Amino acid sequence: MTNSPDSGSTTSQAVQARGVWKIFNEGLANEVTALQDIDLSVGTGEFVSLIGPSGCGKSTLLRVIADLTSATRGDLTVAGVSPQDARKQQLYGIAFQQAALFEWRTVQRNVELPLELQGWDKKKRAARAMELLDMVQLADFASHRPWELSGGMQQRVAIARSLAVDPPLLLMDEPFGALDEMTRERMQNELLRIRNETGKSIMFVTHSIPEAVYLSDRVVVMSPRPGRITDIVDVQLGERNEDTRESEAFFESVTAVREALRGRSAGSAVRARIGEV
Repeated sequence: MTNSPDSGSTTSQAVQARGVWKIFNEGLANEVTALQDIDLSVGTGEFVSLIGPSGCGKSTLLRVIADLTSATRGDLTVAGVSPQDARKQQLYGIAFQQAALFEWRTVQRNVELPLELQGWDKKKRAARAMELLDMVQLADFASHRPWELSGGMQQRVAIARSLAVDPPLLLMDEPFGALDEMTRERMQNELLRIRNETGKSIMFVTHSIPEAVYLSDRVVVMSPRPGRITDIVDVQLGERNEDTRESEAFFESVTAVREALRGRSAGSAVRARIGEV
């Protein structure tokens, strides 16, 4: 399993943010600045994680990109268009910490939902749903209801649903946060496998430093509110496998992210030791 963008990917940007701010209740007594002057580019096929203390604006940034809330100021494009157009054109898929599946629909019909909303005919959307369930290794559970599945299986269904319309970008907000450690590690490997098979760009919010390092090409470190990007740690681990989490390079990168979170700007020094600067 490789964790680097395909060599044939273009230089276009999945996400481009310049000077993005998000201020809730601007001008009122309860004004809150959630995001301050965010500059960030996510390349096509890149896996980027956002990490920082609770309340630092990680999820808010994902929601601004998804057009679930609007930026107060700044310039933002998603797959080369505005967030509003990206939402209307379904240029991204999104997965949250809770799978948010409809209990009364079968697994297959949950995956079909975005296609149903797009007006796909029944036969085509059924075929697409089964293709995706096969990808996440749940084809045998197509006729089950979500409550009959484990938490990890439900998240795989949610990921399949987020990929239904084949969007170029996948936004993920702590999708494995509620899972036990062993299931979480299996889901991380599953996500990397899907990323490799589809070539999607992924933005991933997590509170786990090891998870961010294991999954990502780059880890974006954010400050306490108001959320600012204080460091970006490049991760060069090559092919991820069972030995990756025990490697010296992995521990070096975990240290780099931890030091950056402490505001010590140690990321560059650690990256220099492993030949990244």
